[in-house]
Amino acid sequence: MFDDFLVRAAFASVGVALAAAPLGCFVIWRRMAYFGDATAHAAVLGIALSLTLSAPLFVSVLGVCFLMAMTVSSLNGKGFAMDTLLGVVSHSSLAVGLVAVSFLSGVRIDLMSYLFGDILAVGRTDLMVIWGGALVVVALVAWRWSGLLLSTLNPDLALASGFNPKREQFILTVSLAIVVAVAIKVVGVLLIAAMLIVPAATARPFSRTPEIMAVVSACLAVVASLTGLRASYVFDTPTGPTIVCVSAFLFVMTNLMTRLIRSVSLRKLLKRDELSL
Repeated sequence: MFDDFLVRAAFASVGVALAAAPLGCFVIWRRMAYFGDATAHAAVLGIALSLTLSAPLFVSVLGVCFLMAMTVSSLNGKGFAMDTLLGVVSHSSLAVGLVAVSFLSGVRIDLMSYLFGDILAVGRTDLMVIWGGALVVVALVAWRWSGLLLSTLNPDLALASGFNPKREQFILTVSLAIVVAVAIKVVGVLLIAAMLIVPAATARPFSRTPEIMAVVSACLAVVASLTGLRASYVFDTPTGPTIVCVSAFLFVMTNLMTRLIRSVSLRKLLKRDELSL
């Protein structure tokens, strides 16, 4: 079954979607969208290290992303604003990574595949790495759900309930670094943040509880991934950007539908009030 490249691509996209979408809910709740973007940009430096040292891509990217995230977390509140730190680290790491890649001689590099993904080139080993990382992230989020949620809503309440907000932040940082490392093959460095944020933002209007939002965002991410994969095959377009386009389309349509439903409900309510008067 896995001899077909489209089957491997489908499984890879589903694996990344299942890991990124629930984690994206915490990114939105904590207003960490720029943090996810900065972590993804740091992955370019990890790619350069992987090519230079002939090290596994997953290990190099994971190490650099984790180091970047911990550096930003440790410097936050020590005379630097978070948005300033993220801006400096994000663009600096991206620029340093691109410059480092340009110095590599004797190595054939398809930079576009790293920046925008090359899901159709996913092999069996890549598939095992993607699903292994995705299962670790899902397991971490499920295991620490209560602590992560309480730390997000109210750190003082989490501390009183026996949860250490700094530890939960560390777990979230590790999970984010793993998602970035496994998603490079699917959507590339520049579009990973979209896979984190857009499905979760799409699920928000339909969710009454955080648990429902996580499940709905995962389902929407899977639908967008498979639909985008099919559309890219039919229309011969880049797969990673096509997946993000489908996800953005779902976001726009669901928000328009939500506004329309609210408008109709409000008109009915006003009409009922007029009749009662």
